[in-house]
Amino acid sequence: MSEDAATLFCDTGMAARIERMETDAITGGVSTGLRRGKVEFTGFAHEIAGGAACFAGPGSPLNKVVGVGFAGVPTAAQWEAVEQAYAEVGTPVQVELAHLADPRIGADLTARGYRLASFENVLGLRPRGRSWPTSQSVEVRRDDENGLDTWLDTVVDGFAHPDDGLSTHEEFPRDILAAVIRDLAATGDTHRYLAYRDSIPAGGASLRISDGIAALAGAATLPAHRRHGVQTALLSARLGAAAAADCDLAVVTTEPGSKSQKNSQAQGFALLYTRAVLVKDPA
Repeated sequence: MSEDAATLFCDTGMAARIERMETDAITGGVSTGLRRGKVEFTGFAHEIAGGAACFAGPGSPLNKVVGVGFAGVPTAAQWEAVEQAYAEVGTPVQVELAHLADPRIGADLTARGYRLASFENVLGLRPRGRSWPTSQSVEVRRDDENGLDTWLDTVVDGFAHPDDGLSTHEEFPRDILAAVIRDLAATGDTHRYLAYRDSIPAGGASLRISDGIAALAGAATLPAHRRHGVQTALLSARLGAAAAADCDLAVVTTEPGSKSQKNSQAQGFALLYTRAVLVKDPA
């Protein structure tokens, strides 16, 4: 473990910054999808206590409540309005609640009948003033100027074949996953990266920069290229870009105990906080 990982401390202020960035990304993805011409449903992104309740279409990974807990506690009436909005589109309410958020929210949700579905970890490091090694066997290129198709196919195919061996409460059809990844890649200051082995696309990832935070997201490796340093190369390239952009914090979200978390911690990331995923099915 690096000295930075051993000493990096996340207080509520840091968590609030990260959760605001996450909220902006999710709401931006919803807005991008709506502008792209989805007309068969009505999407929404309703503000709630500093966070947002989002719906991007049936079965979308963006259908969730994010960012609550750092700008007041939602009232019972606000939760009722959120639950009604999701009920009208036949979708469960999924709340991703940081453990550093106001603890009264977890108690309120439990009382309202929400069940704990899973957890996810948010890890971080300080990228400033550090150098990141370049792989000799994997070439990583920023892909913003090229067509989206190769990057999108690579990332979606990688996600379609999970490698961690961990169960998850969420699985998404390929077309829905592709649409969400495309929409998030078009949101804000987001950059795409492709990794190549022997000049063949092997993996992809994205980097989103906002308010001095670099969010490393969407990393996936094609099955045939795993165990060859692709994830490490993508991570190093994006951390180098974050340092060059003078970001004071880089963050990544992983499944607890996953290969992604292991790779991130090997690069010096420290666990900042955990989100509990709480779900309430439509009545």
